[in-house]
Amino acid sequence: MMVTDQGIDANGGTGTVAKRQGPLTDLRVIEMGQLLAGPFCGQLLADFGAEVIKLEQPGSGDPMREWGREKPHGKSLWWPVVARNKKSVTLNLREKAAQQIVRDLVAKSDILIENFRPGTMERWGLGYDVLSQINPKLVMVRVTGFGQTGPYSSQAGYGSIGEAMGGLRYVVGDPSTAPSRMGISIGDSLAATYAALGALMAVHARERTGRGQVVDSAIYEAVLAMMESLVTEYDQTGYVRERTGPILPNVAPSNVYPASDGQMILIAANQDTVFKRLAEAMGRPELAADPRYATHSARGAVQQELDDLISDWTRTVESGPLLDLMEKHGVPAGRIYRAPEMMQDPHFQARQNIIKVAHPVFGKLAMQNVAPRLSDTPGGVVHPGPELGEHTVEVLGGILGLDESRLADLKAAGII
Repeated sequence: MMVTDQGIDANGGTGTVAKRQGPLTDLRVIEMGQLLAGPFCGQLLADFGAEVIKLEQPGSGDPMREWGREKPHGKSLWWPVVARNKKSVTLNLREKAAQQIVRDLVAKSDILIENFRPGTMERWGLGYDVLSQINPKLVMVRVTGFGQTGPYSSQAGYGSIGEAMGGLRYVVGDPSTAPSRMGISIGDSLAATYAALGALMAVHARERTGRGQVVDSAIYEAVLAMMESLVTEYDQTGYVRERTGPILPNVAPSNVYPASDGQMILIAANQDTVFKRLAEAMGRPELAADPRYATHSARGAVQQELDDLISDWTRTVESGPLLDLMEKHGVPAGRIYRAPEMMQDPHFQARQNIIKVAHPVFGKLAMQNVAPRLSDTPGGVVHPGPELGEHTVEVLGGILGLDESRLADLKAAGII
């Protein structure tokens, strides 16, 4: 089902009526749960055209509507992003009438996303054993801290705990300080990304089997999956990775180096051929032939010495000319961006990485565009996060056929 709304698409159209676009326009998704781990999964699917129907508690809605440090007009700036392209339906899931509405929606949907504590859906009579009887093709995506099984499964599991147990927190930061966090909710987002990947794999498998299945995405497992060879290094050598600040041990040179104007420039020249080009850019071509620096292993053994040598040189060059010199010699380098630099960068602008979305309160609201890019069926941002219950009548009336009298009764009973 295609829908239209006021907004802006991923190709930069302004203020025109836009339709859901992308490869998933034939999928209907029910999004239950709140905060970030489940809703970000819904955002990813909605970005590529899925009809995502978000179920929220009447009167309050998802707490993400209130989250964020800056709240102009008393409104969250996080909500318009994480809820973009979705429909909001209010439904008190603790009530049996609401639970029946979920079952009715399941009969006409492809995917259900939930991120409640394991057992919650079962207590509501909405476990997969029940829902799959209603719709055998249903894919149920379950995002939790510790997964649906195991001794920790019943515990509350926020993203920060998953990041810690998955191994990320221990290796982030400077070795002189306590383990750091990433500055974003990376654990939740990773679990949601794996959940979206799992949902689409399950839909693909459904084409062969005719049946849906459960996608069990745990935050700590999603983090663990990103930890490269950390476990294997310990298993084979007893080596435990430690915090190393801005570097990776034995990968040199790859660090942040000071320019003469006080800017910090990241230079990554750890391959032999790239280091040779860096040495030429420095006016020190002999460094590439020096046995201390000629190979990856040799440079790793004198990493600090080499970083000091490069820093002594970069301090003599302004950041602009330094970057020009790196580009001229084919050495990967770049500034460390914040939001202001992203907004002004010509490459970001050329690829429309930041778009302006029409918003009823903020006017044009800047946010990141969808990723990745598809050549034939690109995704797009049609509208920002909806008002609470904005689509309740549209969904329950249009999809389930509930008439005005029935909707009025549900509202009077506090169900919607």
